[in-house]
Amino acid sequence: MMPNMQMQEKEMVNDTLAMINGSLSGYASVISQASNAQFRQTIQQIRNADEQFQFQLYQMAEQKGYYKPASQAAQADIQTVKSQVSQ
Repeated sequence: MMPNMQMQEKEMVNDTLAMINGSLSGYASVISQASNAQFRQTIQQIRNADEQFQFQLYQMAEQKGYYKPASQAAQADIQTVKSQVSQ
């Protein structure tokens, strides 16, 4: 793949991931305020499908080197946050 084509693909993947993440936040808001059970269930199904697509796209982006996840937190940092949250 030519460098320019790869850059375009990387930008499209990152833009798509950002849009899906925004949509997922929006779905959470709609679901929490929905009073109609059928509507709520429909939005939950759409959200679930988008979450699956987002994860597949994320895996592909990581595999191609388009996305590098943050390094894992140290165990001491995890314990500090746990203790702060549980107080």
